[in-house]
Amino acid sequence: MSIRRLPEHLVNRIAAGEVVERPASALKELVENALDAGATRIGIALSDGGLARIEVSDDGCGMAADEIALALERHATSKLPDEAIENVVTMGFRGEALPSIASVARVAIESRVRGAEGWARTVDNGRLEREGPAALPPGTRVVVEQLFARVPARRKFLRSPRAEYAACLDAVRRLAMARPDVAFTLEHDGRRALVVTSAEGRPARVAALTDRALADNAVTIDLEREGLVLGGVAGLPTFNRGVADHQYLFVNGRPVKDRLLIGAIRGAYAEMMPRDRHAVVALFLDVPPSEVDVNVHPAKTEVRFRDPALVRGMVVSGLRRALDEAGFRSVQRPAADAMAMWRPEPSLSPSPSGASGELPPGQFRSGWEPDRPDAGLGWGLSAGAALGETSPTPNPSPEGEGLYGRAVHDRRTTFFTPPPAARAEPAWAPPPDTAEHPLGVARGQVAKTYIVAEAADGLVLVDQHAAHERLVLERMRRALAGGRVAAQALLIPEVVELDEPACDRLEARAGELAEFGLDLERFGPRAMLVRTTPALLGTADPKGLVTDLADEIAAFDEALSLRERLDAVAGTMACHGSVRAGRILSVVEMNALLREMEATPHSGQCNHGRPTWVKLAHGDIERLFGRR
Repeated sequence: MSIRRLPEHLVNRIAAGEVVERPASALKELVENALDAGATRIGIALSDGGLARIEVSDDGCGMAADEIALALERHATSKLPDEAIENVVTMGFRGEALPSIASVARVAIESRVRGAEGWARTVDNGRLEREGPAALPPGTRVVVEQLFARVPARRKFLRSPRAEYAACLDAVRRLAMARPDVAFTLEHDGRRALVVTSAEGRPARVAALTDRALADNAVTIDLEREGLVLGGVAGLPTFNRGVADHQYLFVNGRPVKDRLLIGAIRGAYAEMMPRDRHAVVALFLDVPPSEVDVNVHPAKTEVRFRDPALVRGMVVSGLRRALDEAGFRSVQRPAADAMAMWRPEPSLSPSPSGASGELPPGQFRSGWEPDRPDAGLGWGLSAGAALGETSPTPNPSPEGEGLYGRAVHDRRTTFFTPPPAARAEPAWAPPPDTAEHPLGVARGQVAKTYIVAEAADGLVLVDQHAAHERLVLERMRRALAGGRVAAQALLIPEVVELDEPACDRLEARAGELAEFGLDLERFGPRAMLVRTTPALLGTADPKGLVTDLADEIAAFDEALSLRERLDAVAGTMACHGSVRAGRILSVVEMNALLREMEATPHSGQCNHGRPTWVKLAHGDIERLFGRR
């Protein structure tokens, strides 16, 4: 076969395959052109997720009539003043975007330079359709219609309008995040979906485009080293998400997806959050143009650094320094006026002689009562007590027995003294036989997180949250095997606000989620109504559950069903329905958890692979005290 030159229209289509993969790719190129033109306001309008129409208007410098015609030719650009491509500082510079888009769609460009007349030019799939004067304010308006309509081989691989709209929205978010000095508006099918003004700074812009709560739960980053400048916003370790889609990376103002930077973020947050959670981060790295290659990928989404070790070290140290300075900060507590609604519950008067001595639900017996026949070493202790509980005041007897002898229990109510450091509760059961109950019987709770149990052959420590998370997951698996998970109706349906793509994903999977016991209903463009939750989860937080599920669904391909992703989806639900660290458990609850663990497969590790319990044998304990 002889070598031949390809026709111009085919060359343009090949270039379009590299630059214009979907509507979001075309939208990204048009917005980048507007930014390079010095725009301070950019308006975007989409129809059918960009499949039918993409319109981008700006107030930039505009183009003259001859420049519009030149912009539609391949490799024509105003962004390279000379041949030093390694020193490029603009968003786009290849000169392929507009002619590539125009070769696979109908493109109309209207532009006006300040002090001159406006001009318009329309190209339909590579052929000039019309041109002439146009009336518009200074700036440029580009309309792209029917993308890939005449290229069915490409059109059939595009996704649904909702999915394409979600990709367009993500592209605009990233570009708007990089330029807080520019105002952005985005409309989809006539409805305004995104509005950000140019008056807000970088932290406020990042919070507005990700999560408003990030403003109060993040640290700012500001570091300079060897000509590199790192800035941005990093969420606290406790402010995390279920997937890594909320990590935004920028190099010289250009949104990128770089493995080196993603790995650096993971390393900076190592040992500060669970392995299945991901930080919310927006990092802006400014590097001398000679130290980075931005022409690695046709769409400029990947970069290559001259000194990757320096960049990685700078990101890790910058993040860690900012997080270290945050000290004890965690996710913000409820507002002070909400906390003021809580009131201490007064203790009841002493029970009359001969009464059973049992306390009503919610009341705990504090201190110790040696008058009781069951007092002594058989009691289980767990940390934590509420203000207003009865506080013991052991007094030495006249015979000088002191604290270790017979004491008098003072039942006076103390509202203004520090609360007792522990509560006591009878736990009479003797250590069980190892063969029957290898995890033993509960003797107490440490740090409101770990159950202390005594077995016949040693001491057992159980992570109550990790253990219960596994138990809930296994219950959910058994329920799904039997058909569907039982649902528990909410007395008042809860409204959960999310962004529109997240609502679209949940709405599309509503039928499958109902099999898990979660009944969701669309409640406007950016909200979901939760009517039922899985009964196995008890009093789980519907908002946190639905938010994490939206992230989980976004993380895997739409071709997979939720049942095919059983472990991920059920694991997310189980995490929200499990006993949390920090919850005080009664001895009965602790023993019930131990017994269920003994009867449940895989209960030795949680849903994320971490151990749920450890044992110190008698020999290990003796070695700790030097008895061996």
